[in-house]
Amino acid sequence: MTEALSTAFNELLDELRAIERKLLTADPPLSEPDLLDGYRLTFSLLRVTVDAYVWGDRDNPILTDVIGPYLKWGGDNSDAFYQLAPLDPNRTYRVTGNRGDAVYLSMTVYGGPGGGQYSNRIVGTVNDRNLEFDVDGNFEFVLSPDPQDGTWLKLDPDAEFALTRDYLTEPGTGRRPEWKIEALDPPARRHDSAEDLTRRLKAAKTWLREQVSFLPSRIGPPNEIHEPFPVPEHAYGWSAADAAYAMGAYELQPDQALVVTGTSPECVFWNLCLWNPFLHTFDYTYERVTINGAHVSYEPDGSWEIVVSDRDPGHPNWVSTAGRATGLIWLRWFLPEQTPPRPQCRVVNLDQAAR
Repeated sequence: MTEALSTAFNELLDELRAIERKLLTADPPLSEPDLLDGYRLTFSLLRVTVDAYVWGDRDNPILTDVIGPYLKWGGDNSDAFYQLAPLDPNRTYRVTGNRGDAVYLSMTVYGGPGGGQYSNRIVGTVNDRNLEFDVDGNFEFVLSPDPQDGTWLKLDPDAEFALTRDYLTEPGTGRRPEWKIEALDPPARRHDSAEDLTRRLKAAKTWLREQVSFLPSRIGPPNEIHEPFPVPEHAYGWSAADAAYAMGAYELQPDQALVVTGTSPECVFWNLCLWNPFLHTFDYTYERVTINGAHVSYEPDGSWEIVVSDRDPGHPNWVSTAGRATGLIWLRWFLPEQTPPRPQCRVVNLDQAAR
């Protein structure tokens, strides 16, 4: 098994090197800022896959962060905290926590073929609308294959991972929700062997390969946003089961602005994010590259107008391109009463976008 372990280890390293080759041979070529993000992407993906597959323990799981200012992965945004834990569909888990200042929180369980292949369906979701909270905001529910008293999410035989989503309108100052997952019947000792680690390294390699298979992403034509869509039950990847999404792209000159107008249905949270071709936000520690509904200035009729440009034209809903001439646009609405209407876009001179 030592030889097999060494082979799996080196194949994982080769998969990392293959990411660089893909970056350097992208067609059309990546801009310098996007190329730099691509190099950083490699290490973000490595961190997530190591936590999920190399360290992740289905018998005694620990929820670990998978996005943050220095951890860009999977369509991140500045308003959220995400955590991930692997699951054994034959075990029973107690999940406890506190909602903090979240306007929306959930745990979604994903099913799939295993072995590092990306999940291909949503097993189930528990969110703050079907959780019971005490006066201090504490909650509890159970994940298991068999029915349980209280709030319960059934684990199907293909259940693979649990992913938490916590959304705050003031993530910089608000209280972050707390989550804990514990197996009610864990083994006395962690199972460890060369064979098991070999399997884990192979799964990590497969997950890395699948993550970059559709990147860098090009969504065209530019300066448009596609029709919003709700997430179907059999979604690919780790998307939410209770959100509507819309995607688009921009391509602007330094003296141009993209004006995005629309309306949002009643929902617990919505935002607009600018992404690079790897579905990562630009650096939001310096300037506002995302905006959520609590910070939007609305028109008297409830509609909104968001301006995307390199420089602030003097608009309260300005979102910065951070110097990127091209990028992706992503909108999400959690628990919307209906699918939002399609946002409209128009390119104007920067001085025409002032309010």
